[in-house]
Amino acid sequence: MRGRMKGWRVGAAWMLAAVAALVAPAGAVRAADGGTAPPPMANGFGLTQVGPAKGNSLNFHLTVTTPEVAGEQHIKIILPSGYYDDPGRRYPVMYFLHGSPDDPVQQNYPALSMSNSMITVIPDGGARGWYANWLNQRTAAGAQNWENFHLKQVIPFIDANLRTVATKKARAVAGVSMGGFGALRYAQARPDLFSQTASLSGDIDLSVRSMDLRLAVVASLIDAQGAICGSASGVCDPKDSPYKPGVDSDAAFGSPYPVFNADWRWNEVDPSQHMDRLKAGGVGVSVYVGNGGGSPADIEFWLEGAAKHVRNAMDAQGMSYHYVNYGDGAGWGTQCNGGHNGGCWEESLRDLIPRLERAFAS
Repeated sequence: MRGRMKGWRVGAAWMLAAVAALVAPAGAVRAADGGTAPPPMANGFGLTQVGPAKGNSLNFHLTVTTPEVAGEQHIKIILPSGYYDDPGRRYPVMYFLHGSPDDPVQQNYPALSMSNSMITVIPDGGARGWYANWLNQRTAAGAQNWENFHLKQVIPFIDANLRTVATKKARAVAGVSMGGFGALRYAQARPDLFSQTASLSGDIDLSVRSMDLRLAVVASLIDAQGAICGSASGVCDPKDSPYKPGVDSDAAFGSPYPVFNADWRWNEVDPSQHMDRLKAGGVGVSVYVGNGGGSPADIEFWLEGAAKHVRNAMDAQGMSYHYVNYGDGAGWGTQCNGGHNGGCWEESLRDLIPRLERAFAS
């Protein structure tokens, strides 16, 4: 693989910045300690809990293991404030997919706790799992079947342990950055599971038109030296990179290079090329993006182009959709500067969540 990287300047600062950005039983009652303990969750569907849940009865996270993905994974759950008041009430669910190289526990956007009418579930997607079953399962990273983990294990686990409305109409999948890619991709792969999908600053065009974004994926896979560590942590020492161990550039989706049509697997998972699947499946689509303040040094600048490609694809399909380009952030709340950051995503979530609530209730 590393020989294939010759000639490609994956060390470009903007691309590395892209990488960085990138359950109680149905009859459960409020805990005897006054509601501070997370509800009990039963193992199942290939998931085994490691230790007790952490948090309180409304906002907590589990640690689980699964044969589908190496290591321990977190699942964060946010319940509506009235969840325990009416034991007979069931709730729709928003699955929220985090970006790279984040973790469910770090998803503390205030907007995620604003809903009193839906459950929010944030499953681990790994630092660079890319919400996919990797083509190569024999790398130093171990098993990397993220799609199986989420769609075949987490969803039925949540439905079995919480009072959900276990139907397509009552499920949405949304995400930021890498998670925005995952949200559209999962809805395209399984439109029978979701009625709504939303991308917030997502890497939603991995075609050769957005080779910059495709190579950002590659940079996360190979652990490109000098990668920037998290949106709030600044530049890190390469030895502390969250993308270790480095794996082959082809590990997730095969060769990224469009030679002799070798990139067909990338085209297959590219959301921009399959909006027809969402139209056919009756899935509502929301896309939020900024322009990075017009600076190519901000990955949002490049994601704006990807979002426009998706919008054009939806227009070609004659689809209805919700599209917000907040540009430099002026007028998009008080926290957004148009960049690839949590301030803009908080404002987007404040717009998205009430819209999902209305769609679930319709």
